[in-house]
Amino acid sequence: MELIRKRIIIIGFMGFILSLSGQNQKQGTSTTGIKGGYNLAAVTYDGETETGQRHGFHLGVYGNSSINSLMAIQVEAMYSQQGYQLKNDSGTYTQKLNYINVPVMLQLYPIKQVFLEGGAQVGYAISHKETYDSSFNLFDAESDITPDRFDWGFNVGSGIKMDSGFSLGIRYHIGMGEIYDEGEPKNRMWQFSVGIDF
Repeated sequence: MELIRKRIIIIGFMGFILSLSGQNQKQGTSTTGIKGGYNLAAVTYDGETETGQRHGFHLGVYGNSSINSLMAIQVEAMYSQQGYQLKNDSGTYTQKLNYINVPVMLQLYPIKQVFLEGGAQVGYAISHKETYDSSFNLFDAESDITPDRFDWGFNVGSGIKMDSGFSLGIRYHIGMGEIYDEGEPKNRMWQFSVGIDF
């Protein structure tokens, strides 16, 4: 039942994306491009404790449709390396979670070439791996802890976009879906991006 509910949410979300894209293309200019950059990912537990960060990257494509001179909608499809690290005197535990994320962002341009953005995101985990690297090779190990494949949350950010189509941005992701059944673990992530229109 839970899986059916999540699939209905994602299908509805994708339909909303397509309807927005079609409307906005009629009202203003549209561009497509490629973007990528650096991730600092972590996980919160019980809404309080945050893990150490996993370093990774993101890469994908976007479509941007202007509503008017002050507003635009940007839809993206991104490969994103997420997860977290926990370190202590005995060693380092690393969870590597890799997602395909689809953010839909409303961008506001208070001044020319500078934007603020906010929006929703859905994600699907395409791979995962958990490793423990101890101070002694004898205790190095790998485990297979299957996470929930579906994730969702919200993004906020800002950036600059030149007339040439080159852009720089920073974004914070607040995950709302629980990765596992216990402890209410949720994704958190900083993203630093570079983009260019085709």
